[in-house]
Amino acid sequence: MRRDYHDMTWGGVLVLAGLAVAGYAWINYDLGSIRRMGPGFFPVALGLLLAALGALIVIPSARRPGQPTPFAWVQASGVIGALLAFGLLLDRLGILLTSALTVLISSAVAPRQGIVWRLALTVAVTGLVWLVFVRGLNMSLPIWPEGVR
Repeated sequence: MRRDYHDMTWGGVLVLAGLAVAGYAWINYDLGSIRRMGPGFFPVALGLLLAALGALIVIPSARRPGQPTPFAWVQASGVIGALLAFGLLLDRLGILLTSALTVLISSAVAPRQGIVWRLALTVAVTGLVWLVFVRGLNMSLPIWPEGVR
């Protein structure tokens, strides 16, 4: 029987990444206590949670048959490009324009064609970013480019 190596591999990557984050935070940061959490408490908890979710992917995939799945290079490059654009342009363009551009870049490689749904998604996500991060959390992020403020 051919196992589902695709899910086994990527679930294993999640387990290893989660354990690496939790181990690094455990060694380098103070955990504190439940009542008074230190800076390492949250990264350790999230790392262990990520490892557990990865294990939930790996364990069932070892028992089921799988089919070879080609890697989606185009979609992966679109998502990575959108993340790079966000990181490089946030200070220059502000959170709203950068969010809109990021959504447009990442949705450009989606299998679904059409500009209307992309623009609707861009408006919706940018609106949510404004509501959550600017209005709700009052984060000190640049909202617009410097010349527009």
